Amino acid sequence: MDVSSEILFTIAAVLLLIVCSAFFSGSETALTATSRAKIHALEQDGDDRAALVNRLLEAPDRIIGTVLLGNNLVNILASALMTSAMIALFGDVGVFYATIVLTIIVVLFAEVLPKTYAMAFPERISLFVAKPMRFLIVLLHPATALVNFIISNILRLTPTKRDDQANILAAHEELRGAIDLHHKEGAVVKGDRDMLGGILDLRELQVSDIMVHRTKMLMIDIDDPPASIVDDVMKSQHTRLPVWQDEPENIIGILHAKDLLRALARVDWDASQIDFAGQLGAPWFVPETTPVKAQLNQFLRRKAQLALVVDEYGEVQGLMTLEDILEEIVGQITDEHDIADAAIRPQPNGTVNIDGSAPIRDINRHLDWDLPDEEATTIAGLVIHEAQTIPEPGQTFTFYGYRFEVLRKSRNKLIALRVQKLEEATTANAPAT
Repeated sequence: MDVSSEILFTIAAVLLLIVCSAFFSGSETALTATSRAKIHALEQDGDDRAALVNRLLEAPDRIIGTVLLGNNLVNILASALMTSAMIALFGDVGVFYATIVLTIIVVLFAEVLPKTYAMAFPERISLFVAKPMRFLIVLLHPATALVNFIISNILRLTPTKRDDQANILAAHEELRGAIDLHHKEGAVVKGDRDMLGGILDLRELQVSDIMVHRTKMLMIDIDDPPASIVDDVMKSQHTRLPVWQDEPENIIGILHAKDLLRALARVDWDASQIDFAGQLGAPWFVPETTPVKAQLNQFLRRKAQLALVVDEYGEVQGLMTLEDILEEIVGQITDEHDIADAAIRPQPNGTVNIDGSAPIRDINRHLDWDLPDEEATTIAGLVIHEAQTIPEPGQTFTFYGYRFEVLRKSRNKLIALRVQKLEEATTANAPAT
């Protein structure tokens, strides 16, 4: 084989390697961007290639490892072959020519073009590359397994452990990002975004984050006169009420309004004839650190509606109901017996008057704000935490891009605050043009 034929053969090999590089780049983009819902629907219709794509996506680390290894192999080999061909043609300056030419070819035809096409038709490309990608995953598995073993052991030497189990395609983060993106583009309305986000947030919340605090619990003293107990139950907007004896911390049971009505009917509506202790259901106590998602499963399994929340010392901190969890998903649930409670009251001047006991999560959802809720559950708790003191009425604070003014205070409790987002404050105070 003469020199010219050898150079032509080398260039043909380089072009073939560029095609392989384009295959790896397009496959990676298509498989990571494809809609799992569409692929699942195709699999349900009997598409064998869609079933194969779903199996591949169950192990995304294998896809990424195979693509990275294969892409680097073909690109490095193409670079070596192109350099040798250019040196044979132009001498030592051929290294420069090879670098310029190969960079342009790889960027245009092995990266930008295949990835752009794959982004435009991810499902179509995924179905096309599924079989060859499965073959390559099996073929390169020993090499990718060795690479993963080396990387995992190196990561164990780092100070943090978060990267040891990192998942580059974490499902919850991927879903949340997609929801926010579609909301910004107008494809998902705010209400739907909040509901979907509420479902994803359940795994991050504890019952202490959404419970009704003990200071707001309506409870019954079993030693009260029977008529008074009946009157308190009838006035309440709740159907289940905790009952205590001797001291409020000693909760002995849960009184259901339906059980009380049945008991009244049996004694011809004479409350003095009722054995109230016999009408109580057993109280259910759960730790305040219980994840909300786990508590939802317990509600469904026990077919219960109410649980009392206790701290590590067994002291009652509040209560939560199944409705409280559902409200984290769908927003405030009210019926004809609920008393209107406008804890968040927007004002004409752009400020918002907010009850101190209003949960930060509800405020963020209602006003589309981004106040942090890691250190405090309520807006009053956030102000006290940041101020490092219990402020007096009239005091103002600015943090996290918001201005807070204390309106009312009762003892050590902040009753009402006025809050304004600084961006809105600047717009409201800007001179007219």
